[in-house]
Amino acid sequence: LRHLPRAAGAALSVVTLLRAARAGDPSYRTADLVTALAELLGTAHRVGTASGPELAAVRGRARRPYSSDGSLRLYGLFTEPVVTDSGHGGVRTWVAGADGRLFTVGDVAPGGAGRALGVADRAVRLGDSALTHRELGRAGLAVSGATVSPDGRLGAGKAVKAVTARGAAWTEPPLAALWETPPAEQAARALRSTSRYADPDGTGSDLLFLDVELLGAVREPGGACLLAQCEGGVRVRLTVADDDPALAHRDNLALLAAAPGTRLRIIGRLVPATHPRLTLLACAHPTGEGTVDLGLDRLRRADLPDPSAPAHFAPPQPAGPGAPSPLYLLERRVEQTVPAGRAALGLLGDVTAETRRIRRGGLPTAAALLTALCASASRRDRDLFGRLLPADTDGFAAYWLAAARYTAAVSESLCAAAWNPAEEDPAAVPPVPVHGAAG
Repeated sequence: LRHLPRAAGAALSVVTLLRAARAGDPSYRTADLVTALAELLGTAHRVGTASGPELAAVRGRARRPYSSDGSLRLYGLFTEPVVTDSGHGGVRTWVAGADGRLFTVGDVAPGGAGRALGVADRAVRLGDSALTHRELGRAGLAVSGATVSPDGRLGAGKAVKAVTARGAAWTEPPLAALWETPPAEQAARALRSTSRYADPDGTGSDLLFLDVELLGAVREPGGACLLAQCEGGVRVRLTVADDDPALAHRDNLALLAAAPGTRLRIIGRLVPATHPRLTLLACAHPTGEGTVDLGLDRLRRADLPDPSAPAHFAPPQPAGPGAPSPLYLLERRVEQTVPAGRAALGLLGDVTAETRRIRRGGLPTAAALLTALCASASRRDRDLFGRLLPADTDGFAAYWLAAARYTAAVSESLCAAAWNPAEEDPAAVPPVPVHGAAG
């Protein structure tokens, strides 16, 4: 795989996840292994059939080169702490160009939440700027000789020059334009970025910029989240980006749950689900000027419209487009195959009841894939003397790969559909006014 960086990366991911599974790592998820294995099989298959630009994309690149982008005028948006499962910690500061493009300046190295909190107050590694990451998230930069990676990271080469400049409030140009795109369009763009099988060299961000009205907390099996309503009557569940108690995410979310009716301008990261869902990263100050980095800055009760108000739970939500889809019946078999193997799937026997339920849910292709996958797993032909012939492993792998890619595509379609505005009289859904978000 030396000359196939994309396949090599996928193979390394598979090996890493297998080791995590065998070690009982609590961060291991079978769905991640399914994605990595499907990426590896799909890449290996396409290498033999692709040509031209497609072949170059399938081969991948060992390193993502930085390209020159000339002079940039940048406006700070927010700073988020980064703590990874691999033991790294730091921060990432998001900035926007005058044309609305998003860029990041990061500082991530071995360490945990403690390093993330410390690095936030260190100077950014970009030209001669003396701004810290916290300060850059609310200020501006004028950069000459800028270099940018395909995913928007700003390079810090010797030729890069950067000086502090005036920032902009979230309600001022050019930042205000980020909130003008309808939520459904933003979700579709973010899905292209977060797709399980997105092009590694693809551009785009998974951030959403919304104006919302807080409705209160909602209980879920894994705890509580914050319910909010945005444009078009779409109700969004806002969750913490990191549960680490050293970071401010959870405490801030709990405080915001005590402020139902508050209208805020927020930034969040899309969480693919069958209902609108974001991890909340930054918001306008609930009662004052400026913005709040929700992983680093800690809100106080005095910052709320009613400091003495307790946490408010929103009324139960009616089942809607986010109700469970029978797609999980196929997803479950795809996931079971990875740890249990082909033979275990072949022992399932008749799956007619499952396929009938899937068809009733309007997914005939999923039903056909489940039937073909299970039939391929159990099929063993014999020769003229009655001896078992080798199993058709290539055919089974093709069916499994098709099922894995299909379930991912349908899940993404369901997620995108959930962000469409509620179908009702537009006059019945008032626009959400913007609370002051001066920088």
